[in-house]
Amino acid sequence: MKLITAIIKPFKLDDVRDALSDIGVRGMTVTEVKGFGRQKGHTELYRGAEYAVDFLPKIKMEIAVEESLLDRVLEAITNAARTDKIGDGKLFILDLEQVIRIRTGETNQDAL
Repeated sequence: MKLITAIIKPFKLDDVRDALSDIGVRGMTVTEVKGFGRQKGHTELYRGAEYAVDFLPKIKMEIAVEESLLDRVLEAITNAARTDKIGDGKLFILDLEQVIRIRTGETNQDAL
C-alpha cells in the first residue's frame, strides 16, 4: 500500500477529485494549506498599500491506495492538476505499513 500526498492549486481540486473518482478511488483527505516553492509568493495591493504574500494557498490531498492502482492514480492527479505554469504542485509517495478501519477493525487492503 502507498500513501500519496499531493500538493495542488486550489482551483484544481474538483478536477483532481473527479479524475480519481473515475478510476475508482473511494476516499481521500483534503486540507487547505499554505506554502511556497519556486513560485516564492507575490505582492498584492490592499487599500493603496503594497504588501508581500510569502505563502500561497494550496490544497494538500492524502490518498491511500493499493500498489496496483498507484500508477493510474499518479497519472490521473498529474493530468488533472497540470496547468503548465509554475506552482502546479508536487506528489509525494510513501510506503504505508498498515491501515486499520476504526469502526470495523478491518486492516490493510480491506480497510481502504
